[in-house]
Amino acid sequence: MMPFESLAIAAPIIFVAYAVFGMTGFGAAMVAVPLLVQFFPLQFAVPLVVLFDLVCTALVGGRNWRQVSRNEIKRLLPWMLLGIVLGVTLLSNAGARWPLMLLGGFVLAVCIKGLFGTPAKTTAPMSSLWALPFGAFGGIFSALFGTGGPIYTIYLSRRLDALDQFRATISVVILLSGLIRAVAFGTAGLYFQPGILAVAAVLLPVALLGLLAGSRLRTRLPADLLKRSILVLLAIAGAGAIYRGWLAPA
Repeated sequence: MMPFESLAIAAPIIFVAYAVFGMTGFGAAMVAVPLLVQFFPLQFAVPLVVLFDLVCTALVGGRNWRQVSRNEIKRLLPWMLLGIVLGVTLLSNAGARWPLMLLGGFVLAVCIKGLFGTPAKTTAPMSSLWALPFGAFGGIFSALFGTGGPIYTIYLSRRLDALDQFRATISVVILLSGLIRAVAFGTAGLYFQPGILAVAAVLLPVALLGLLAGSRLRTRLPADLLKRSILVLLAIAGAGAIYRGWLAPA
């Protein structure tokens, strides 16, 4: 079982991460993992967060099944599976330095684009052939860092015009990704690490409280302020992951 001091560190991180999820519908892992890896191994933090993602995504997205684009799910799923298998293999065998620095760099790139980038003006739909690279890289980043959501979002936002259909589909994609990763992590033995399931049981109520708080805050804060605050938080977490990776042995 994780010492009390470690639980005291992890609990507020999980609460904030799932408050972000409650406000936006995604982004929990992008907040939680870069912060958790300051204190815990990457191979412990990622499988832990996947368990919370499964529960919270099922609660949020389970009400919109009828609006899901099954065609896009069928296009993404095979390549997502391939990417997750590759990512789990890397997570089980890689050293800490480069995965952490890659995670931090990816999170910072997403934040910089969100803070300073301009929205794309093109309305032309993306070719369905892009499902291969977006599905594969989304699977790799999901398995390594739990941060594949933005990659899937880029693809689906250019494929689906209806906002409700997009939201329902991205929720199911993330849920399926979580289920596949949980099975893959279990097969790789990552859920046999001492204390990980006990820690998940202790921190799950914290994640649910964060989800509830974020869901209530969503309607009370200005959208632009909310977006920028989350991106700044993510940028800090990403920079911390790079620093932690730099200090880690190669």
